[in-house]
Amino acid sequence: MEEILNGYKVGSATWLYLSFFLIIAIYFRFNRIVTLRNGDLFTLLAISPGILLAKAGSSSGYVWLFIVCGAWMLRLIFDGYFTRRPRLEQNLNTSGLTFLCAVAFVLLSIHAWTSDEVPASSVQTVEAADRLLNRREAPTKAAHPQDDAKAGPAAAVLTAPFAKLAATINAEPKTADPTAMMNAVYAARLASIIAHLLVIVALVCIGRWHFGDQAIGMAMAALYMLLPCTSYDVGRLNHVLPSAFILWAIASYRRPMLSGGLMALACGSLFFPVFLLPLWFLFYDRRGAFRFGAGVAAVGLVLAGSLIFTSPDTTSFVHQMIGAAIDWPALSFRDNLSGGFWQPEIRWYRIPVFVAFCAGTIVVSVWPRHKTVEHLIANSAAIIIGTQFWYPQQGGVYSLWYVPLLLVVIFRPTLSHLVPPQFARRDTVDQQANVPTTPELAASGSPSTGTGARLR
Repeated sequence: MEEILNGYKVGSATWLYLSFFLIIAIYFRFNRIVTLRNGDLFTLLAISPGILLAKAGSSSGYVWLFIVCGAWMLRLIFDGYFTRRPRLEQNLNTSGLTFLCAVAFVLLSIHAWTSDEVPASSVQTVEAADRLLNRREAPTKAAHPQDDAKAGPAAAVLTAPFAKLAATINAEPKTADPTAMMNAVYAARLASIIAHLLVIVALVCIGRWHFGDQAIGMAMAALYMLLPCTSYDVGRLNHVLPSAFILWAIASYRRPMLSGGLMALACGSLFFPVFLLPLWFLFYDRRGAFRFGAGVAAVGLVLAGSLIFTSPDTTSFVHQMIGAAIDWPALSFRDNLSGGFWQPEIRWYRIPVFVAFCAGTIVVSVWPRHKTVEHLIANSAAIIIGTQFWYPQQGGVYSLWYVPLLLVVIFRPTLSHLVPPQFARRDTVDQQANVPTTPELAASGSPSTGTGARLR
């Protein structure tokens, strides 16, 4: 911002204090201190100090984040038991929240565009997109940042238009390495801004379509923009894309094939959404799961086909396919992947943590057998937070993976009526089968006793 307003500069710690009091002023319920919303708000705000400590090199920051993530895990596991979801208005009306969200988005966009610290992983994603456009061979051993997650082919495919736009605007008669690098930086900045915009619009749409209240959607979007953890990683394109696609998959859950395609894009952006697929398959059940799987397979084939353009031969294509499908370095226990909590001397303790994570993922995917959107959202957030405990690079710091879903959990009303599409149709059929068809029956006012009533 100092490039626009001379002398204006707000550090990470200052932004933490300012946003903390602003969020409390807008979202805290002062007339009802002991509420679930207030507790969720403080637990959400507790994430940012841990990230700040971890980025400063303090090992206590990772311990802080693990404690906060553990508290959120318990909160999400027992989310279904909090059946009372009263509507709680914010301390600012919808018009004010809209204005605040727009201003915060503009300020963070300017910060992302003018910041000198562009994440190397975002730039590498744009470089992969440029190789895809020009059909150049991918390097055999790409130097990936050890302190960041590895992006998949979907990130490169989706970033290709921004790479093309940056190359067109900043074209030179003789392309040199500095010019190409600057184009990659501009494209990474622009793609990151658009990715955050996708998250904001998805939150608003979920509030309007599923919560029945656009004001709640705008409250979630404004809070997402105000959270310090959003500003800390505003330029991490690879972290925002999966969250955006997961939110849009939730927004379009009534169309299983579309949700499957969006989840495939999330899995193709980063590795962690793969652990959500069993939960989503079991959520849809039978016919819906088949359509969901068809969407996943269709997009997966497209992403696999994109690797052909950067593979000179079959061996290279297979190698890229294996590397794109699974983030092998994240599952390994090599010493050169330190940089977070799991230092080399304690890396073997990740094994029982990972086993516990897998067991927990199976449990929340299977139970309960018949799920509603309430279970889908809370269990998805729990699985994503669970990855933070064993992920080798910067464990716990990747808050943009799960914070958008946490906002949906915090603000959601009772959604027990939102069931998978096949159950919703069955519910409608059962209601129609029990509707009185004669004036005498209509006058008797007989209640419906079909299975649809039980589903609600």
